[in-house]
Amino acid sequence: MHVNSRGMYCSCGAAILLTLASFGNAQTAERASLPSQGKLQVATCQFPVCGDIHANADCIRRQMREARRQGADLVHFPECALSGYAGEDLQSAADLDWELLHKETDSILALAKELGVWVVLGSNHRLSGDHKPHDSLYLINSQGKIVDRYDKRFCTDSDLRYYSPGDHFVTFELNGVKCGLLICYDVRFPELYRQYAKMRVQLMLHSFYNARQKPGSIHAKIMPPTVQGYAGANFMFVSMNNSSAEHSWQSRFITPDGLVAAELPLDKPGVMVNLVDTGKKFYDASGPFRLDCINGKLNSGQVVDDPRSKERTGY
Repeated sequence: MHVNSRGMYCSCGAAILLTLASFGNAQTAERASLPSQGKLQVATCQFPVCGDIHANADCIRRQMREARRQGADLVHFPECALSGYAGEDLQSAADLDWELLHKETDSILALAKELGVWVVLGSNHRLSGDHKPHDSLYLINSQGKIVDRYDKRFCTDSDLRYYSPGDHFVTFELNGVKCGLLICYDVRFPELYRQYAKMRVQLMLHSFYNARQKPGSIHAKIMPPTVQGYAGANFMFVSMNNSSAEHSWQSRFITPDGLVAAELPLDKPGVMVNLVDTGKKFYDASGPFRLDCINGKLNSGQVVDDPRSKERTGY
């Protein structure tokens, strides 16, 4: 395993942490669970998301440039990175300056084309009539086009005051790596990760907004280990990022064995670039039986037909 790391600063004074990593070990991985082999440089980004769309956009553009300079193919931003988060950064979605949001979105699309990078951008997506907007991730290709959009499927009780929930999964393939998208509270529903595993996703891009928490909040304690468990149980890489505003937890890059391979500093803006290499072998405890389990066979080996096995009240 070889890891190269160094600290840098972007023009806005944000610390940029670059981690170009290829992680693996000699353990056997179940090849049937990997539909393809590819390599993808993923930039996991964090900055203090706020209610100022222009300020958010400035930081997004700076981090896109820095990520590309360091060789990223895909740049991943937190939940509501451009728009700000209704109920926290904004009193409500009605306070959004939609004209400015669309203008800044166009500037990010143009920059994605200029840099030749894919972008997963957290924002709000306006609906028609009186419908509340979606809390969304725009999937932007290297030609500067929005090619899909993931809408947060599970909104908290508080979220539902401001947002309409989504109803679909999003997958895409880049450089031979199959990717999926999730947002924040979706983490409390393991069925979503398992469904993506059924769809043979190899890299999950999971965007969060767990910042400005109240003292004693459990989010920092439960969110990262929950995602670590999902990564290991479903054998997938995960880029999980967060706003770096105060009282947050730091962004992480997790390998398919469930290990945190790299993380950004707490409460500081930053970018880390990690290599997703699906040709590497990782420790995979459930590998030999995962596909059977996904298909409904909830045990390993061959079940025996034995009356002493069926009798469960005696010894």
